Amino acid sequence: MSVPDYMQCAEDHQTLLVVVQPVGIVSEENFFRIYKRISSVNQISVRDSQRALYIRYRHHYPPENSEWGDFQTHRKVVGLITITDCFSAKDWPQTFEKFHMQKEIYGSTLYDSRLFVFGLQGEIAEQPRTDVAFYPSYDDCATVEKRIEDFVESLFIVLESKRLDRATDKSGDKIPLLCVPFEKKDFVGLDTDSRHYKKRCQGRLRKHVGDLCLQAGMLQDSLVHYHMSVELLRSVNDFLWLGAALEGLCSASVIYHYPGGTGGKAGARRFPGSALPAEAANRHRPGAQEVLIDPGALTTNGINADTSTEIGRAKNCLSPEDIIEKYKEAISYYSKYKNAGVIELEACVKAVRVLAIQKRSMEASEFLQNAVYINLRQLSEEEKIQRYSILSELYELIGFHRKSAFFKRVAAMQCVAPSISEPGWRACYKLLLETLPGYSLSLDPQDFNKGTHRGWAAVQMRLLHELVYASRRMGNPALSVRHLSFLLQTMLDFLSDQEKKDVTQSLENYTSKCPGTMELLTLPDGLTLPPVPFTKLPIVRRVKLLNLPASLRPQKMKSLLGQNVSAKSPFIYSPIIAHSRGEERSKKIDFQWVQGDVCEVQLMVYNPMPFELRVENMGLLTSGVEFESLPAALSLPAESGLYPVTLVGVPQTTGTITVNGYHTTVFGVFSDCLLDSLPGIKTSGSTVEVIPALPRLQISTSLPRSAHSLQPSSGDEISTNVSVQLYNGETQQLVVRLENIGMEPLEKLEVTSKILTTKEKLYGDFLSWKLEDTLAQFPLQPGKVATFTISIKVKLDFSCQENLLQDLSDDGISVSGFPLCSPFRQVVRPRVESKPVNAAEGGRPGEPGHVKTLEAVLNFKYSGGPGHVEGYYRNLALGLHVEVEPSVFFTRVSTLPATSTRQCHLLLDVFNATEHELSVRARSDEELILHAGECQRMAIQVDKFNFESFAESPADKGQFANSKHLEEERQEARGLEINSKLDIHWTIISFSQTQGAQRGQLVSAGHR
Repeated sequence: MSVPDYMQCAEDHQTLLVVVQPVGIVSEENFFRIYKRISSVNQISVRDSQRALYIRYRHHYPPENSEWGDFQTHRKVVGLITITDCFSAKDWPQTFEKFHMQKEIYGSTLYDSRLFVFGLQGEIAEQPRTDVAFYPSYDDCATVEKRIEDFVESLFIVLESKRLDRATDKSGDKIPLLCVPFEKKDFVGLDTDSRHYKKRCQGRLRKHVGDLCLQAGMLQDSLVHYHMSVELLRSVNDFLWLGAALEGLCSASVIYHYPGGTGGKAGARRFPGSALPAEAANRHRPGAQEVLIDPGALTTNGINADTSTEIGRAKNCLSPEDIIEKYKEAISYYSKYKNAGVIELEACVKAVRVLAIQKRSMEASEFLQNAVYINLRQLSEEEKIQRYSILSELYELIGFHRKSAFFKRVAAMQCVAPSISEPGWRACYKLLLETLPGYSLSLDPQDFNKGTHRGWAAVQMRLLHELVYASRRMGNPALSVRHLSFLLQTMLDFLSDQEKKDVTQSLENYTSKCPGTMELLTLPDGLTLPPVPFTKLPIVRRVKLLNLPASLRPQKMKSLLGQNVSAKSPFIYSPIIAHSRGEERSKKIDFQWVQGDVCEVQLMVYNPMPFELRVENMGLLTSGVEFESLPAALSLPAESGLYPVTLVGVPQTTGTITVNGYHTTVFGVFSDCLLDSLPGIKTSGSTVEVIPALPRLQISTSLPRSAHSLQPSSGDEISTNVSVQLYNGETQQLVVRLENIGMEPLEKLEVTSKILTTKEKLYGDFLSWKLEDTLAQFPLQPGKVATFTISIKVKLDFSCQENLLQDLSDDGISVSGFPLCSPFRQVVRPRVESKPVNAAEGGRPGEPGHVKTLEAVLNFKYSGGPGHVEGYYRNLALGLHVEVEPSVFFTRVSTLPATSTRQCHLLLDVFNATEHELSVRARSDEELILHAGECQRMAIQVDKFNFESFAESPADKGQFANSKHLEEERQEARGLEINSKLDIHWTIISFSQTQGAQRGQLVSAGHR
């Protein structure tokens, strides 16, 4: 026997072997339809008996294996069922002749046979026959199962007659010597009358009767015969048949202990009778004794009328531990014979199945290791594949998953061996897929994001490379791309630099013909391969949704009820609500995006590859709002470290938008990378509200941009900064150009100002404007421009003088007009003595140290479109930086009586602190020309007035609580009165431009 049956199990020893084969041309589909129905009749109860008969069907069985039927009767083909198509009466004789020829192949061992004919109708089909069944078609054959039951009963009749014939004690007859095929030539010329020879014949026959009893459903009788056979054969050292007797004893004991079977077949076997269930409690009792029963106590039908002997019969069964020991002994006897390799191999497989049920994996692995090294004849490639596949299944059965995967992979490689003219790449690929669990591999990349890596990476990479190659040879490039992408994604940390280059180069070659996608790939057997997103190319460590620029951020108009009032719950605090809101805040961000405006998301990425990584078509994946992603392309240097990448897009509708991830195209593979599946990623939130569209305002001015960036204490960001240099007292016109660069009309505009300089005393309006003409042009449509003018007037106090009004009555008192400190802090130097101070002593007032600075912010609040309806507006801030230089000082102030008693002469020593020639004029008097740094006296005739005449209203007293503030207000009022009477102007001649009125020096000097 040269063809092993790897599917054999111990309970097959009690089955009758029936071969089902087609005769002539029968379609495979029709044949297996009938074969499936036939094989369903695999167990029947014998009439008028408590025994059961089991049938094992095969549609292919080597005839030479049937020659070992005397050695083990379950290997003998005892039944033949043939299936044929015959549609005309003239074809019937030829069809029937083929049936007889088929019977001759197994003729020496057949008990009975049947022929099922489909398609033949008429006179021939109506003739009653026992060995032929006619059916009109494959759909009209309801009695197939009944025919098979009758056929099995006929097999039982023959079996029972043979058992009775062999079991009957014929002391006068000579017992024949049963032989296996290779023994026949060895027994030629032996002394058939010797005692040794007779014991050999008796032992072999007793073993054969035990097989027949086991097939006939007489389990206890078979145990007795096997025990007797073992004793007889052991005494004559007939090792081959002794091994068969021991194996039969093991099989009967396995059938007794494990009624559910060891071959993994669905459903447990039915054991008729009440004796076996009654003994079930003792089946696994260790150390059960082997007690031989007198064969004479057996009746012809195997049932003893005295039930008390059943207790003794049960003891003939081996214990579970003894079963394995006897298997080992039987296999050791088989190993003595080179021609019994198949028998030895099948015994090992049966023992492994028993040990798997007993959960004795280590002992089972020893049997399997022995089976691996059993040397059979030269096997065909198909037989090698079958052998390695069965070894793999058996290792899987005992829990040796990696060993199972190893033999499955060997079987896969055998499918494409060089000796095969047409390699089976599909079969190879299918077997390789089955090895994945054994090597801790799956086809889902999400499994590799959970904890540490499992399995041997080197072996896993080798297997994935083989899958790539097999799928390419199958002619499925999409499959190759998917497996190679999986290799690169999951094994990136284990690839060397050279391997990374090789794998990516191969991937680019594959994707040039078949780009990688995010679609599920479905294999012909129904298995689906999930997509493989490249979450490591590049690796993303942080995702941050960016707020809009300060000038574009929407702000909500404050309601009358306030923004912090919530009517959702009557409770001030609830831990449940607080917890849920905390979870919402962790994802939802507290700023808004605007419909139609470009929004940004910043990713911190790095390139783990040893070469430059080109990422194409990188964009955002969002949900909740219609979103237009604007893809970007980037090139990351080798092992770049963290690198910021900004992805942009435009929300087209309003609502709540969630940034779910990003998409890339790397090495020709398109990937959708979701944030939830990225390990170790940091994010401050991924959900933001999109409000309705608002207009966009762009501001430009007539002044140059400033290098000084204003930093308001409120934290507001300034979008544009402009600067101007003015002399003290000068007025400058600032022209502001408003352009609507958005897509919505500009409907509302509000302009406010805020002076940031708080340590300088300003006189008059620093900034003033009129919006009426500008607002008349609203709503300002997209692309339209409007302008308006802002007047900048600077009136600062550059003096460091004490109270001026107190000195007016002191003739000849000088006033120091030189600043002695920085523009941000003014320190008054007290007057030590009454004498003029020259400019040379304190430095030139026009030097940088004497320049004062004014800073202000112009806020443009505007709104329009759908956003205005929802109560949103935008704020655009313009920063104004003004550097003020000193212009004219009065270094000495005195008075002289005039000709009229109602008037007096005011004498002013005027000092030009600029670097230009200027003229000074008071009211309509003549001009006084002053050169740079020159000081001259000018006299102005003015009407006398009394400061004490200024009345104090009760409101003033209530408004200013302390006397200091009250005194400052009085002095400022007096200063304004003096300014209105003098009306002094100055003009820089070289500029040919009239500067603003110089009014504030006397006032400031007065209230210091």
